[in-house]
Amino acid sequence: MKIYIRERQKVGEGVRQPQFRVVAVTGGQIQIEATHFRKVEIEMIAKDVGAELVYLAEVPEDQKKKH
Repeated sequence: MKIYIRERQKVGEGVRQPQFRVVAVTGGQIQIEATHFRKVEIEMIAKDVGAELVYLAEVPEDQKKKH
C-alpha cells in the first residue's frame, strides 16, 4: 500500500497548522476522515497499516497552469 502526500500550499512558515494533505491511497483499503495532517500523524498511520509514504514534489511555478 502507498499513501501519496504533499505539503499544503497555504500554510505559512511557523504557523501551527497541519502541513500535509493526503492526495491518494493505492493498494489497500483505508478510510481517511481528515483532510490535513501533521507529518507525525501520517507516519503513525502508515506504520500501523504497513504503507509506504510517497512525498510528491511541488510543481515549479513555470509549469503551473494559469487560468
